[in-house]
Amino acid sequence: MKQIIALLLLLALTACNPPAEDSAPETADDTREPTESASSTPPPAEPAGEAKEAEHAETVAKFDVLVDELIETLLDQSPEWAIYEGRYENAGQVTIPNVVTRAQRLAFIEDSLEQLGSIEREALPVGRRTDYDLLVNRFDSMRFYQETLRDWTWQPSSYNVAGPLSILLNTDFAPLPERLALIRDRLEKVPEYYAAARNNLGTPTLEHTELAISQNRGSLSVLADIREAAAEADLDAALTASLSEALPRAESAIEDWVGWLEQRLAELEASGDARSFRLGRDLYEQKFAYDIQADFTAEELYERALEEKERLLGEMDEYTTDLWPKYFPATAMPEDRLARIGRMIDRLSEEHVAVEDFVETIRRQVPELADFVREKDLLDQDPGKPLVVRETPEYMRGSGAIASVSAPGPFNPDAETYYNVTPLETYGEEQAASYLREYNDWMLQILNIHEAIPGHYTQLLHANRSPSLVKSLFGNGAMVEGWAVYAERMMLEAGWGDREPELWLMHGKWLLRVTHNAILDYAVHVRGLEREEAIRMMREEAFQESSEATQKWRRLTLSQVQLTSYYAGYAAIMDLREQLKAERGENFDLKAFHNEFLSYGSAPVDTIAELMRPDG
Repeated sequence: MKQIIALLLLLALTACNPPAEDSAPETADDTREPTESASSTPPPAEPAGEAKEAEHAETVAKFDVLVDELIETLLDQSPEWAIYEGRYENAGQVTIPNVVTRAQRLAFIEDSLEQLGSIEREALPVGRRTDYDLLVNRFDSMRFYQETLRDWTWQPSSYNVAGPLSILLNTDFAPLPERLALIRDRLEKVPEYYAAARNNLGTPTLEHTELAISQNRGSLSVLADIREAAAEADLDAALTASLSEALPRAESAIEDWVGWLEQRLAELEASGDARSFRLGRDLYEQKFAYDIQADFTAEELYERALEEKERLLGEMDEYTTDLWPKYFPATAMPEDRLARIGRMIDRLSEEHVAVEDFVETIRRQVPELADFVREKDLLDQDPGKPLVVRETPEYMRGSGAIASVSAPGPFNPDAETYYNVTPLETYGEEQAASYLREYNDWMLQILNIHEAIPGHYTQLLHANRSPSLVKSLFGNGAMVEGWAVYAERMMLEAGWGDREPELWLMHGKWLLRVTHNAILDYAVHVRGLEREEAIRMMREEAFQESSEATQKWRRLTLSQVQLTSYYAGYAAIMDLREQLKAERGENFDLKAFHNEFLSYGSAPVDTIAELMRPDG
């Protein structure tokens, strides 16, 4: 995602120094001598085992060289991606999104796939074989996005210069004057960048146009931060002068882009000719296959999610029944299951922090989560790498998410990781109150587990220490989100919250949200589910507060497939854990499972399963 970095506060984890995925080339399975035939000339002998080993070693060496070349070329072609991953050699360069760039990228994609096709995949050991598959999927996916999905023609929110500028300003990889020189170089290209963006857009969606206007306005705050930093820094006269010229030109280019989008928005609203945000079945299934990388289709996940929804409601009903006498001693339980669960959740949602304490409560709770993980010995941690909690930067707001994590890549793993939290004061009184009910005393704990420890923050720290650069760089969203959801359950199973039934009920609500994410995303983009019915489902069948439901609808209109990643990944991780527990019996070690699972970077769960179960 082209939004980036910063986020918040104390303690998390480091990978457990797993053995390298490929300690040695695989040997041939059959090295027996051929038997002689008395009646015919014997066939040529099969290569001896040593010869096959040599062939395999040559294939591995060829593949390793190719991987390095492909990664370096990708980093060179996309200096923005390189910045996100912690590489700054070309940080002053800007990818201009024009027809020349797309032609060069497509040629590189085709050439890369051809080179990968020259590698004998089956001669690679399992770790590299999975790297091979990830690379093929990566290039196939890039081609799909550029040539088939073509979202660069209808998604103006993908054009924003703020992310890389913010990273360069706030990451201490070099002295500030050097970073400001790189920033100056990027600022000088901003007018050309937005001119290309304007030429690219055909008929955009209303929703992505509105988001682009909001977030690009927010990007002006990053330029204001740059101006302030430059004023306080000890810069030479030439850099000061060039920044003084580049900044106002960049600001004007952004303002012109926003103004042009506002005009386009008005025209589209008046004509009714805007593109629909819905992908439709064919595009959705293709995007799902590339993004999720699982052995099931989007429709199959949708059907499984419907079944899981019923199971969750049954569990939540049991907790509600147990809690009813405590909270409603003089009131009869409603006969309707949804009504009684909803009534109990409404009551518990009254317990929450004050608006002004929201961010501070998150700051306080993160180290408590780290302490619990250490006490229960659930997985390896790195207490020297604190998480920084911060307010979500303005250029990242508006997508419908109240919290997120921005982490550095594997090339600069020691840079700050930020837990981005949108302050509730930025919302109106009614909406802020609704968010507080949604993220009540129990749900806020689950949110922090998910985003921080041992969820996203922990997983990303481990990923940056993976021996496979491919698995670290080409992260799979279903694994990343699935781990964060799994982490919630893992913590509750270990006793977080003293096994309070209230917390388990709210965890059921959270999982119901996860399940509804998959149901609604498919239903909206493939089956044409309308806003009114989607909101009703979230409010009445998933017990979400109005603010959460409204913002989730916004996310449904702005993204496709991403909302399925939570349930897709979580279900796959739970399946893998239970399979390994059944196979290993008393030898199953939960901490070892967690550390090994996380050691493979952000690879798809199916890929990790193959590595953890090499014999099937």
